[in-house]
Amino acid sequence: MVKEQVTYRDLLYQMTKRDLLLRYKQTVLGFAWAIFMPLVNTAVFSVVFMRVATINVGMDYPLFAFTGLLTWNFFASSLKFAIVSLTSNAQLVSKVYFPREIFPFSSVIVCFIDFAVASIVVVGMMIWYHVPITPMILLLPVVVAVHVLFTLGVALLISMGNLFFRDVKYLFEIFLTVWMFGTSVLYPVSLVGGKLGTVMQLNPMTPIIDGYRAVLFKGQSPFTEPFALAIFISVAIFGVSWLTFHRAEFQFAENI
Repeated sequence: MVKEQVTYRDLLYQMTKRDLLLRYKQTVLGFAWAIFMPLVNTAVFSVVFMRVATINVGMDYPLFAFTGLLTWNFFASSLKFAIVSLTSNAQLVSKVYFPREIFPFSSVIVCFIDFAVASIVVVGMMIWYHVPITPMILLLPVVVAVHVLFTLGVALLISMGNLFFRDVKYLFEIFLTVWMFGTSVLYPVSLVGGKLGTVMQLNPMTPIIDGYRAVLFKGQSPFTEPFALAIFISVAIFGVSWLTFHRAEFQFAENI
């Protein structure tokens, strides 16, 4: 499977380039949309949680919220594009052979480029709020790698699921909304008590997002027990999803 990806790497590049150009074709702001939406949402939720229902997040709330929204948007956007990546390329899937995982992989890469561009704002906010850079920032690539791996694993799973069962797209949109509020995007899940809080703590996206905040703003190691569990889940989901996807791709043409 890995050898095929290396062989068809030029096709992955071309597909990513095509998707990137199509996304911002005939738009005025272009890449600025990747920055604009998280900033607007951060402003709105900052008013809510700083003025209306004040909560203590252990840092300046705009930093907390923007980081959560930025990392979540990369995950959610990747899945929204990946889930239809096979069905929207029916002609290629049914008539030409190449590793079909290129389609969901391309969707994730395009969203990662948006994520990288918007991350520039985090640097500006760190300067504005006088957040010092610590040696722990060297662990940032580890957090990013786990984040990307988990996203790729889920993207493979849902793109394949939507090919066989078209209801998956609609159900997953609802599930994604609920998932966001069960993650520490806008508030620490530690503030939620009881059984619901325990379940929310098991959500892999929570320690991933908290990992970003730890290495960037707190100068702390991300390697907590929840983050270790997130690593295990990410590797397991990616491995199982890719293997399942690869074994099922010969049935794609007849189900497209």
